[in-house]
Amino acid sequence: MSLKVYNTMTNTKEEFTPLEPNKVRMYVCGPTVYDKCHIGHARCYCAFDVICRYLEYSGYEVKYVENFTDVDDKIINKSLETGRDPFEIAEQCIAEYYRDMDRLNVKRADIYPRATDHITDMINFVQELVEKGFAYVVEGDVYFSVEKSENYGKLSGVNVEQMKAGARIAVDERKRDPLDFALWKRAKEGEPKWESPWGEGRPGWHIECSTMSQKHLGETLDIHGGGQDLIFPHHENEIAQSEAYTGKTFVRYWLHNGFVTIREEKMSKSLGNIVSVEDLLQKYSPETLRYFLVSSHYRKPIDFSEGNIEEAGKAVKRLLNTVDLVKTCLQEDITGEDFSPDEYKKKFEQAMDDDFNTPEALSVLFELVRETNRRIEEKRINKKSLEEVLNMFLELGGVLGLFFERGIEGLSEELLAILINVREQARAQKLWDISDSIRDQLKERGIVLEDTQQGTRWKFSRK
Repeated sequence: MSLKVYNTMTNTKEEFTPLEPNKVRMYVCGPTVYDKCHIGHARCYCAFDVICRYLEYSGYEVKYVENFTDVDDKIINKSLETGRDPFEIAEQCIAEYYRDMDRLNVKRADIYPRATDHITDMINFVQELVEKGFAYVVEGDVYFSVEKSENYGKLSGVNVEQMKAGARIAVDERKRDPLDFALWKRAKEGEPKWESPWGEGRPGWHIECSTMSQKHLGETLDIHGGGQDLIFPHHENEIAQSEAYTGKTFVRYWLHNGFVTIREEKMSKSLGNIVSVEDLLQKYSPETLRYFLVSSHYRKPIDFSEGNIEEAGKAVKRLLNTVDLVKTCLQEDITGEDFSPDEYKKKFEQAMDDDFNTPEALSVLFELVRETNRRIEEKRINKKSLEEVLNMFLELGGVLGLFFERGIEGLSEELLAILINVREQARAQKLWDISDSIRDQLKERGIVLEDTQQGTRWKFSRK
């Protein structure tokens, strides 16, 4: 089965064929850096992290670009509210973004372009659109003329004539058409500004992504991604201005992730129900939050609630405990039958080839969990097969970003083995105070000991 992806442009699943064989150019709209990352951001970037991981697993060379919008109305408004420098706000939020995404095991993109580093490129882009007749200047502002764009609305399905009928011209009476959007904004007092052929000003939001994506990936992208809330107007406007500029197809496959609701309510500032990643990670482990985010299909809505995330915690605990059990068993003298996990790998790939169906892929991993646990319990698996199972768990779970590099602070596994041996000797001599002390101190470091007939086994504790 070949990889099929759901293309928002056609509203169908299509066989994935990149422009250049075995190479993928992927651009994902990054955050506007004016506040902390919230669960909606995490949903988007975990989703596209999985997509990138699976493309690489499938043998593609992926060039992944994700931008930072570091000049925008929201940042300026935050600056006016707080009295802080807008660039200082952006820098802090970018640092927090890296911190939060690193903790969620989101691999770094190849390039993180910032809008403020591409102002000259944006000015040149806008100037070209003006010269080609797709844009016009009004008192230092530059607008894109939507009526000059062929098939405007082809991504979102919006009806241009109906939108015109319902538009409020008074929003900006200088525009030729109420749907025309700003490419360059004349500077206002106290705002960041740059020199341009039309006077001092700053770029509009839509032109930023078109410029940065083409700068780093070329005129036609294989994949452009983002949240469903960006389909209109942001991505629609990106298409209009980009294809007017190049005369070529801008994007081959448009992928969009679903919304996050909070206890079945839309997440919004007005409702006061936005939950930051930072706050969530004070209560839940990164593994639990990551599992929750990838346990639903990326295109489907996902509801955040205490109950749902607690269920995710239980599920990831089962998965990771089996991995730890296999690691422990490999340290023991075991004999048993051959067991090949290859059929599970095929089923996992079939699920992921179906538009990155992570719920189905997870169900395959849990089938392997059950079979592995049963064979270990019945002593029906040998060491070679256990090694194959472990490698497969790490490989397939790694595609979903679920197996974190987990270390023991200040404690090597060799030293841990020595402490377990000392504790076993203390237990044999009925020195319970010593054995209990070792157990309790290890528990404080996140290590849980389990005494079995085969000896003492250890695992990481889970939140």
